[in-house]
Amino acid sequence: MANTKPEQLTRPDGTPLRVLAVDDEPSLTELLGMALRYEGWEARTAGRGSEAVKAAREFKPDAIILDMMLPDFDGLEVMRRVRADQPYVPVIFLTARDAVSDRVTGLTAGGDDYVTKPFSIEELIARLRSLLRRSGAASKRSEAQLVVGDLTLDEDTHEVYRAGDSIHLTATEFELLRFMMRNPRRVLSKAQILDRVWNYDFGGQANVVELYISYLRKKIDVGRKPMIHTMRGAGYVLKPAA
Repeated sequence: MANTKPEQLTRPDGTPLRVLAVDDEPSLTELLGMALRYEGWEARTAGRGSEAVKAAREFKPDAIILDMMLPDFDGLEVMRRVRADQPYVPVIFLTARDAVSDRVTGLTAGGDDYVTKPFSIEELIARLRSLLRRSGAASKRSEAQLVVGDLTLDEDTHEVYRAGDSIHLTATEFELLRFMMRNPRRVLSKAQILDRVWNYDFGGQANVVELYISYLRKKIDVGRKPMIHTMRGAGYVLKPAA
């Protein structure tokens, strides 16, 4: 089945959220990167203030997890430089200091939240999710939405996106894609596809399946890494692009 993790957050257009994690401890940034990717988001990490500013300009994150103390310049200066380009990007500060004055400094300087080390990854992700929703960067994926890799299909609105690009499908193409996205990584035979999409038993109509698979490929895969694969003698499978 497609990913049905509760409250999966994406950008409003269905593409993955982007989060930049900045800390001078490589083990922590590695852990944060893994946690962010587990949420289905794109993650980039940096260990110095200068790296963070450069990464923010290239990556255009929807939020930043930012250590207050960095080797070259502090998190407040990083935030100031980043917000010169992205005025509204939300920032959660990390710090090993728990003094009230430090917390106030971070928040009055424009930070959106503050987490003191040591902290639980679960708490940080929960606060980040809340911040992304408040900022308008994220939208909750509804029960009617199917997501496989960078491909998104809304069963209510019939909107389909690949990597943020809108894809127009005919009614039959939409039904075929919906069936495949409900069964990602599962090999579907031509007989199964005919039965579910065209509602009649397999009987010499394999060519219609091949035809519509070719239509889908032209719209979903052309110019991108392929998601629809032919399993010779078995059928077809849809999976995230390698």
